[in-house]
Amino acid sequence: MGSIFLVVFGIILVVLLVLAVTVVGMYNGLVTLRNAFRNAFAQVDVQLKRRHDLIPNLVETAKGYLAHESGTLTAVIEARAKATQANVRFAGNPGDPAAMRDVLQAESGLSGALGRLMVVSENYPQLKADAQMRALMEELTSTENRIAFARQAYNDAVLAYNNGRETFPQVFVANTFGFVPADFFKVESEAERAAPSVKF
Repeated sequence: MGSIFLVVFGIILVVLLVLAVTVVGMYNGLVTLRNAFRNAFAQVDVQLKRRHDLIPNLVETAKGYLAHESGTLTAVIEARAKATQANVRFAGNPGDPAAMRDVLQAESGLSGALGRLMVVSENYPQLKADAQMRALMEELTSTENRIAFARQAYNDAVLAYNNGRETFPQVFVANTFGFVPADFFKVESEAERAAPSVKF
């Protein structure tokens, strides 16, 4: 009788040990996926900061030529400030859907303001001919391309994480330990889809 109890106890212990190892493996896998999408956002953030850093130089260069367009320049500066603040908030908590919506909205506003600046600058041939402005615009175009690639990598990492947290049986581990879904970095407006058109 005692040996049967030991066998049953041993089997239960082995099952519990296998279950614990499985849960730990799933948890660690989810942590890895979550860290991957957070790192991917950090790469997007680097490119967004690069874009934000170019804007003051762009505005300063354009200011001399666009004296009658101060509203456009002010809109770009304000949109940059909002985007920078939204990125800082989101970088502090990359899993927060509300912070992601703020980033998307702020970046969309910045893209729209930059687009308007480009349209206005088309009316000023001297500005288009300015060597510093041309260099800044080339840098901005390059940065926009890098942002697009970084967004794609981020969205791929979010997809892998969301798939990992929603598949069976990992969904139980994800829900138990608070792994919330991550939001994609979506382009919200048609203006941002088009990206600032740079024609110098």
